[in-house]
Amino acid sequence: MSAAPEPSPNPATWYQELGADATASTFWQMFEALGAMLSVKSMAQGRYVQASEGLDRLFERSESSLVGSNDGDLMRPDEAAAMRRVELQVLQSRSVSVSEHRLELSGRRREFTLVRAPLGPQHVMAAWLERTQERQREMHLQRALAQIEQHQTEIENLRRQAQAGSGRDETTGLQQRGPFDELLQREMDLSTREHREFALVLIALDLPSALMGDEHAPARQRLIEAIGRLLRSNTRAMDAACRIGDPYFAVLLSGVGLATAHARMEQLRRQCNQQIVALNGQDLGLSVSMGIASFPHTAAEHGALLGASQEALAQAQRRGGNQIVLAAIPFGA
Repeated sequence: MSAAPEPSPNPATWYQELGADATASTFWQMFEALGAMLSVKSMAQGRYVQASEGLDRLFERSESSLVGSNDGDLMRPDEAAAMRRVELQVLQSRSVSVSEHRLELSGRRREFTLVRAPLGPQHVMAAWLERTQERQREMHLQRALAQIEQHQTEIENLRRQAQAGSGRDETTGLQQRGPFDELLQREMDLSTREHREFALVLIALDLPSALMGDEHAPARQRLIEAIGRLLRSNTRAMDAACRIGDPYFAVLLSGVGLATAHARMEQLRRQCNQQIVALNGQDLGLSVSMGIASFPHTAAEHGALLGASQEALAQAQRRGGNQIVLAAIPFGA
């Protein structure tokens, strides 16, 4: 005869069966393992009635517990007043509150996020999460991004000065749209005479909808400048990189087929993903879509070659962007 299954614990009495003290102790230990410190304060007395070991260490109470102390014993008057103000709001609203606090402890400013909840009619429970190191990392990142932004701006200004009057696109330093068709036809004629192939790559900047408004024109320009820098550094003297629209680019890779073109453009795509493009202390993120066609295998005529690369680019965009699509090589008559 099989044993009867154990009854499920009653949701209303499970904590009594386990022992309230043991359950509370385990609960607090779990929170401290996640990096949180816990406290319970009596609002009538303004004193802590329970505090986790982490808070004892924080306020250097390793030998005597924080219990029985008030905020005036632990922190500056303005800091204690800010604590009290939020706690009274929590008790009055009977709802959970999240607030930020800066405390001067042992001559060092430390930052905390406190999540508070009412615990009965006269007590407030708080979970303390220290954010000091996180905020310091954020500050260092902001400084680094500001330096990168300044450096990129200086590079672009110098490049514009050096290329003034050269006929190149001012924003990117690439060939302009006007000579593109002429460059493409010249490459086709040369490849036909020398019986060799070349690749045509069309590139589009993947712009999120958040950057489409007129107010985001500086961000779009910064991204276009970044693509210009990467294209200039990733094309050979025999190649040609052009800005053919906003935000479209074309690259003629002389003497290479689809496989080699794909390998080179995949390297460029990854560089775009890894590039930091900073504006106002924020990394904008850089992503591109590409379509690649080859002469003469994909098409042997100007319009057909351009159309094939446009269709491949459109496929890359329809698939979500940040990828490369190769144009099909037709077979048959």
